[in-house]
This record gives sequence, structure tokens and C-alpha cells, in this order.
Amino acid sequence: MLKTAKSRETWLFWILALLVLGAGLGLRDPWPADEPRFTLVAKQMIESGDWLFPHRGTELYSDKPPFFMWLQASAYTLFGNWRVAFLLPSLLAALGTLWCVVDLGKRLWTRRIGLYAGYALLFTLHFTYQAKKAQIDPTVVFWITLANYGLLRHLLRGGDWRMWMLGWFAAGMGTITKGVGALALLMLVPAAFAVLHGWRGVVFPLRRWRVLLGPLAFLVAVSLWLVPMVTSALHHPDPTYRAYLDDILFRQTAGRYTRSWDHHQPAWYHLGVMCSMWLPLLLALPWALPAWKRRLQRRDPRYLLPIAWWALIVLFFSIPHGKRDVYILPALPMACLAFAPLLPGILRKVWPRRIALGFAVAFALLMTGAGLSMLLGHPGFEDKLIGDRGLSTSSAPFAWSLLAMGIGAWASVLWFGRRRPVAAMLSTLTVIWVLYGLLFYPLLNDSSSARGLMADVDRRLPATTQLGLVAWKEQNLLMAPRRVTTFGFRMPWGEQLRHGIEWQREAPAQRLLLVQEPALSECIDRSKAEFAGRSNRRAWWLVPADAVIPGCVPEAKAPNADNDES
Repeated sequence: MLKTAKSRETWLFWILALLVLGAGLGLRDPWPADEPRFTLVAKQMIESGDWLFPHRGTELYSDKPPFFMWLQASAYTLFGNWRVAFLLPSLLAALGTLWCVVDLGKRLWTRRIGLYAGYALLFTLHFTYQAKKAQIDPTVVFWITLANYGLLRHLLRGGDWRMWMLGWFAAGMGTITKGVGALALLMLVPAAFAVLHGWRGVVFPLRRWRVLLGPLAFLVAVSLWLVPMVTSALHHPDPTYRAYLDDILFRQTAGRYTRSWDHHQPAWYHLGVMCSMWLPLLLALPWALPAWKRRLQRRDPRYLLPIAWWALIVLFFSIPHGKRDVYILPALPMACLAFAPLLPGILRKVWPRRIALGFAVAFALLMTGAGLSMLLGHPGFEDKLIGDRGLSTSSAPFAWSLLAMGIGAWASVLWFGRRRPVAAMLSTLTVIWVLYGLLFYPLLNDSSSARGLMADVDRRLPATTQLGLVAWKEQNLLMAPRRVTTFGFRMPWGEQLRHGIEWQREAPAQRLLLVQEPALSECIDRSKAEFAGRSNRRAWWLVPADAVIPGCVPEAKAPNADNDES
């Protein structure tokens, strides 16, 4: 009977995880900033057959290694549906990360503690929000967490050389996914500290030859991509491939860290990220701090290693000027692991239970209030939302969707009530995430993905008309129903427009340009151009050949001033 109850608890967790993370799969296309970029690269891999050197349009794409795009292209090869394929790697990576945390908690403490760690991670806002997006970060988090899993099983469970090799191999896979996977190896720093200071329970035998199997496994993983890529780039006759090699190996890694050129934030930025996006987990911090202090004073390495590694990751990403919230996301699973053994005791206290109930009530009030204000309030906000994003629907569906979330949240609060406030909080978050995927994905998709704009442009044009894109975004090329021509992506907008005009002159009756509004120069007579629509807060114009002022040469503009790179 006891075994059946334990099995039921485990199955409940994984069913909730699949619901929360998977709701909405297949209901939307890629949304900016990063999703269309990676999906476009994956799509072009399949179309060109070149999986080693990714392209964005006609240009080589060197901002990120291609591993994540390989996963998306592989998923499309299996399922034949981009709406499933582009999100599937993130979903599987998030489930894999949860498994690592749950299993590690079970092995270091108990099965129940493992589930507490899993619930803490699943319902932390930062993790769920990123897991439902097709960015590289969920996959990187999985590889780093798997590396931590292998290293901790070796270091804290009496020495397991297979796990030692797994940890290093996963760190290598994380490195060829985004470059920061090697940070998992910082786990060896607190482990070495514990050994040098006589902490019991840490296995770190430096003098055994088997230690070298770890670095060897790391090199094997990195070489899966690095060796064929470097070899091919060095022997390619086109010099742009050598430039690709230099950019991806040096500028996008060490250069981005030491000379950050975007996303500048103050040194304390990541503390603010944790205090806001790591809720509701961080609400338990006031009770966790003294408990951690007592356990560290007793020299328990099960707390030292994940907490110290968490601190090292935050410190590492606080040094450069460029910071984004996703940079410290890999630290979250280890933070949940450190919290998990304390949560059963913390959640029996009065104030944590009151805070959990208050958290659920706050979400219920927020969703209900937002829905009612859209239905009954001043229409200015709704008009701005619809106008800026180019939505083809009224605000009413959004209002009713928010009200559905609010009603679901209130139902959770009333059902579980004061007796089970933590269940009320988790149920509220489940309702919100599931309805977000099922209701908001379809409502926002056409405008957020540029599908609506590109489909509308396609309907306006005869089948024989050729379309050229100027100052384009990845979603425009990805969602284009017909074959289109591009004139570079990083090229200054003025240069793109100049090349577009030259292309258009070759067949003026059959060729139109779709131009983002800021790229329209004095060389375009707007009275002869046609407004195409709005999408992603950008305005677009269709420019026929007779709208180009004869003899005028567009001036160069900054390349893609509104581009969002991660």
C-alpha cells in the first residue's frame, strides 16, 4: 500500500510537469527575439543539407554553435511539423533537468526530498517561462545540470567513475551548445575546498589515473563539433568561413565576456533577477539561511557543493557589463536541490504557509483585475496593444482568457483553502501556465510570429510577383509563404535598400520590396508605396519600382539597430 502511494506521488509530479511545460505545443510558431532565428537556421540546414555551417539567409550565422539547431532540425525530420519541432528540444531538456534534480535529491537524501526539489524547480517562474520557449538556454541548463548530476554522484556517493566521466562529457556537450557548459566544472572548486579542510563524505582522489578520464570525456564531447568545423573552415576556399571560425571561437565567447557590447546592467543585476524571477522558491530564503548555516557548520558537503557552485555562477556572470536573466538560469536547479531538504520543515511553519496562500491570492487578483479592466475599463491600453502588435482581433478574447486564469486561480484557492496553502499555490500556477499555452498562444501567434503579416502580403500579390526583403527580421523570412530574396542581414539597411533597388530594376513589373519603416529613405516616395501592416511593434511597407526616385542613392544606416541577440 505504501509503495502504491509513493508511486502515485511520483506519477502525479510527472503528469503535472508534462502539463505545465507541454501545454500549447503545436499551437504557435516561433516568436522573437531568438526563436525565429534558430528555427530559420534549422530550416535552412534541412533545405541546404549543410548542417556544419549554419546560415541566416545568405550569411553564415556565427553567433551560436549549431547544436541546438541540429536538435530542432532532427525533430522536424522525425515529425515533419515545425510547430512541434522548434519547441520539442526545450520541452525534453526541461524534463531531463527535472529528472536530474529529482533523482539526485533522492540519492543524496530521500525520494520525498527529490520530489520537493522537482516541485521547487518546476514551479519557479524563471524555469517554467524559459522551458516554454525555443531558446538555447533550456538545453544548456540540461547539459550543465546533467554535468552536476554526474559530478555530485561521484563526489558525494563514494566515487563512481562512470558518473565522473558523464559529468565531464555533459559539460563538453554544454560547451558546444552555448559555450558556458564548462562552468559546470566549477563544482570541483568547493569539492577541493572540502577535501583540503577535512570535510567527510567527499571523494576527490587526484592521484588516481582515472581522474584523467574526465577531461578526456570532455574533449571527446567538444570534438564532436569542433574538429570537423575547424578542419572544414580552415580548408574552405571562401574567406568568410575563416571569419566564421574566428568569430564563433573568440569574439562570441571570450570577447563577449570580457568586452560586453550589449545588455549592460549594474553589478547587482542578478540579485534582482533572483528576487523576482526565482519566486516562489526565494520566498523560503529567510528560513533557509539559518538552516544552511547550521548544516555548513556541521560540515555537510551535500549543502556546501550546490550552494557554493550557485554562488560562483552568480559571481561569474556579475563581473562583465553585459548581463541577461538567462545567464544565471543554470544555477537554479542546484539552488532547488539545496532548498529541498529544508522545505518540509519550512512549509510546516505558519508564516511560510500564509505567504504561499498570499502568493496564490495575488495571482488570482492580478489575473481577474487585468481581465475586468480590459472588458470594462478605458480602451486606451487595449487599443495600444492591438495597434502596436498588429493584432487582427479585438481585446475581448484576451480579457476572457485572463478572466479564465483568474477564475481557475480562485477555484484553486477556494478548493485547497487555508488547510493546504502550498497546494493552492501550485494549483494556481498550474492553471495559469496551462491556460497561457492553450489560450494565449493562438491569440498572439499571427502578430508575434509575423505569420499574419506575411500571409496578408502574399494574398495581395499575384503569384508571379517576386518579393525582396529589406531590413528584415528572421520571422519574415521564416514565415514567407513564397520564395523571397534577401540582401544580407547584418549589412547596413541603406546598403540593403540599394541592393534591393538594383535587383528590382532588373524586372520592375514583377518585383516588389517589403521594407521595414525605419529603412525607408528619402529615395522612396511614400505616396506611391503601400502600407503592408504592423507586426512585432514594427511597421512594414510594400515598395513598387515606381516609388523609387530616379537617380537617388540610399544612405547607409546602422545594421539592424533593433536586433535582439542572446
